[in-house]
Amino acid sequence: MDVPKHRATRTTSLRDASDSSKMEGTGSWDAIEWTKIEPIARFVSHANLDFLIEAEQVVAEGHGVVLVNTDDAGTLMVTNFRLIFLSEGTRKVISLGTIPLATIEKFNKMVVKVQSNSRHVDKTPAQRLLQVIGKDMRIIVFSFRPRTKQRRVVFDALLRCTKPARLWDLYAFASGPSRFNNTTPLVRLLDEYSRLLCLGSFCASIDIIENGSYTLSNDLWRISSVNSNYTMCQSYPFAFIVPKIISDDEVLQACSFRARCRLPVVSWCHPLTGAVVARSSQPLVGLMMNMRSNMDEKLVAALCSKLDNGSRRKLYIVDARPRKNALANGAMGGGSESSSNYFQSEVVFLGIDNIHAMRDSFVRLREYMDTHGRTSSDGMSSFLRQGGSTWGGGNLSSMSASVSTLGDSGWLLHVQNVLAGAAWIAARVAMENASVLVHCSDGWDRTSQLVSLANLLLDPYYRTFTGFQALIEKDWLAFGHPFSDRVGMPSVSGTGNMAFELSRQPSTGNFSSSPGRQSSGTFSSQPPASSHSHNSNNYSPIFLQWVDCVSQLLRMYPFAFQFSAAFLVDFIDCMLSCRFGNFLCNSEKERQQCNVFEACGCLWVYLADLRTSEGGSHVHYNPFYDPLKHNGPLLPPAAALAPTLWPQFHLRWACPEEAQAGEIEAQCRKILIKCSEMQKGKEMAERKAKEVTNSMESLNAELRREKQLNNSAMNMAKTTSKENMAIKRAIQSMGCKVHVSGSGECTVDIESNPDILCCSSRKESNSTVRDDKTDLPVSVLVTADDVDGNSGIVRVCETLCPFGSGGGGCRWPNGGCAQQGSQYVGLKANFDAFDQLSIDDSYFKSE
Repeated sequence: MDVPKHRATRTTSLRDASDSSKMEGTGSWDAIEWTKIEPIARFVSHANLDFLIEAEQVVAEGHGVVLVNTDDAGTLMVTNFRLIFLSEGTRKVISLGTIPLATIEKFNKMVVKVQSNSRHVDKTPAQRLLQVIGKDMRIIVFSFRPRTKQRRVVFDALLRCTKPARLWDLYAFASGPSRFNNTTPLVRLLDEYSRLLCLGSFCASIDIIENGSYTLSNDLWRISSVNSNYTMCQSYPFAFIVPKIISDDEVLQACSFRARCRLPVVSWCHPLTGAVVARSSQPLVGLMMNMRSNMDEKLVAALCSKLDNGSRRKLYIVDARPRKNALANGAMGGGSESSSNYFQSEVVFLGIDNIHAMRDSFVRLREYMDTHGRTSSDGMSSFLRQGGSTWGGGNLSSMSASVSTLGDSGWLLHVQNVLAGAAWIAARVAMENASVLVHCSDGWDRTSQLVSLANLLLDPYYRTFTGFQALIEKDWLAFGHPFSDRVGMPSVSGTGNMAFELSRQPSTGNFSSSPGRQSSGTFSSQPPASSHSHNSNNYSPIFLQWVDCVSQLLRMYPFAFQFSAAFLVDFIDCMLSCRFGNFLCNSEKERQQCNVFEACGCLWVYLADLRTSEGGSHVHYNPFYDPLKHNGPLLPPAAALAPTLWPQFHLRWACPEEAQAGEIEAQCRKILIKCSEMQKGKEMAERKAKEVTNSMESLNAELRREKQLNNSAMNMAKTTSKENMAIKRAIQSMGCKVHVSGSGECTVDIESNPDILCCSSRKESNSTVRDDKTDLPVSVLVTADDVDGNSGIVRVCETLCPFGSGGGGCRWPNGGCAQQGSQYVGLKANFDAFDQLSIDDSYFKSE
């Protein structure tokens, strides 16, 4: 196969000093004439590194480093949490070259000697490389400047930081709970048990756990506290669900017949039919498969409650292992059940391989992605780098070989086997109302995968954010999946002194050679002791494989899950990074002893905080989620269980452009955001329209009131005008002349009585209208400078009033018609009194 031409995409700062003519014929590692590049003194101010998270500190750094996968030059920094690669030009973090230390599976130093076409002695120094292999499907290689100690500085820092001597040296303990405070998962576990048993009024708390008052039950099942001190089984939770008819003494007797005392317990129960999904470890039947336990058989039989018709329901005992593996375990005392020893039962073998097969399959898949992706770690073997023109060497045989390599990894086949087993279990419970007991060897790897997937298929609650958390905390964390061993994190060893040690994995020292890798250069690797801390016998991506299965179900049923594939990727990244304490140690007991929940932050709180920052538009939300569409069990047929690569996880580093499988979700999310904004605008417009309508109604009511007041005023004016005319006629009938001025005042001249100079009549300015029928009071002011005593009043009264009596008396005694002031004599007409008089109506009629 021809060697691809040298790529011309490297950062120009490293190209400027290179002689392009001398680069011809170089090997795949893209040798740079480092000797012609003047060393530039660079200093990165740690105070301005705003990308560092809380309690993250820089330990070492190297300048002028090249990320071979993408030909980017920059600065490589080692912190107490991550390996960070900063672009030289933009000073931004390059995601491919940035990886948490706990996510590093192994790292090696390598030297590449580049062959030259020249016959002269090649004086070009060999390249110093650092290869980093991650647990998240990436293989990255950094190239360092020769004749410097930068690679040694970075390498030694990685050795110290990725292999802490104590569990407390992990970043999760250094950062503390921060603002992601954790609550004890023991309380959440009891709340989940309460939900399963339909104990709606029960609410768990620390006090309930401490006083042991959580042993509640329903008609069929009960919560047992026999393992409250983890004395019965160190890898089981402090509380678990067993049949109500089985006492704690019988539980203690039955546990000794199962491996690691992991006896059969209930993981999920149907709220209506009473069928259960139970879990355990393998029975200790021995080499001859003839060992029995009456108490174990009684406990297993109790898992099959009676049906409504009174008959006993069927029990399926599902052994996740291949049959030959189960028989081989008999040589070590293990084995599988016999259907003849367990009442109305059937034993089924699913044929799922063990953790070692899964580990090897994952390694082959990772190498395949690195070889045939766009960002190959060797800088050459990624055939797609040239835009596809030289894909697979340009011939069908190479293309077929690359495709068969993916199949040879076996990863998709393993995923399909796990999915098929879980779907079969869910179908037996949902369609036959049967109970299922699941186990493998120890009951914490394949058993956890199958039981949790079956629960996810059966119960819609587990397909929500809160339910997904409850499912993982119950079937993985509480029931003792050994995360420290499987993910390669520090583990707790010892019992009394609580010594904290790390297992070591010997390194092969060889650079990963994928099919199709060729180079004109020569590799020589450094001695071992450069691998990440994990035990090769225990390390296996079991939990990662389970999340891959969940992503396959999400692809098949996009409307059934509240969370998206992006949420699963962020979740698995957080778990692998050891940033939080939820997945540290191997069991609930160890996490309690290490006080992880108080000393470290909580992954669930962190993810929830991310979602609340953007609300329903966050990428963790599935925009297609419809809880009413799939409100029951999901029972996929066998034909639908054909898994594919998980683009968002498997392709994100090797093929970043092709990993945008969530682009449709992103577009849909944008549309939903626009619809939400338009809905908000519509609601705001409706509120404004309602406000305008209310204002118009208020103005109309005010206008009606003003019209009523105007009509009332006009009627009053007409009444007043009529009364004024009547008074005017009365005064004129007494021989007086009335003169009305322009200002509204009238002057009355009395000719027959010289003592009265004038009489002014006007409305009082301070008079008020009591109602529409009340007459306005009218005052007639008479000036009499020479009036003395009451005689003047009498004369005025007798002169003006036609009703005065001849003897000086008044026929209108209550009229209050005459008053005497200091200077004026006033005559006030009381119209209320007028109304009480019997006066001839013709008097007030107009002429």
